[in-house]
Amino acid sequence: MFTTVLMIEKPLVPAEVEMVTTLHGDEPVSFVVLMQPRGDQDRLLRAVDDVALGYLEDATRENDVPEGQDAFPPAERALAHSLEALRQAGARAEGEVVEDHPLDALRTVVERTGADEVIVLTAPHFVEEFFHRDWTSRARHKVGVPVLKLFAQHDDE
Repeated sequence: MFTTVLMIEKPLVPAEVEMVTTLHGDEPVSFVVLMQPRGDQDRLLRAVDDVALGYLEDATRENDVPEGQDAFPPAERALAHSLEALRQAGARAEGEVVEDHPLDALRTVVERTGADEVIVLTAPHFVEEFFHRDWTSRARHKVGVPVLKLFAQHDDE
């Protein structure tokens, strides 16, 4: 069984579930999902990313994104939804909401589970990526397994 640690910041949509569950063909896959509450990221950087991607409406709503302890209930719901979607697609899945230091949690989970790879599924973060401060760039220096970056689908609610 192939074990993947999947870092996310929002609930998985069907296209994302299909993408991650079919990456290894017919090989059985087990996922450990780490959900980072989106509210813990810098609000200004999120707004810049929204503007750069043309999501002006989203940029104006960044103040409405829950932060701190208020971010955990939505993150727990997003994690539960994502785990169920992965299971419905035939994968094994477990996970947790990351409270502090997501990259430290990532390293611990990779070591504990003997993961084969890490997939970071996130919206583009242009400023962080430019300075190599995004999760993927930083994770490559923390874990001893391949780290793949995939871009999350934009939610057009």
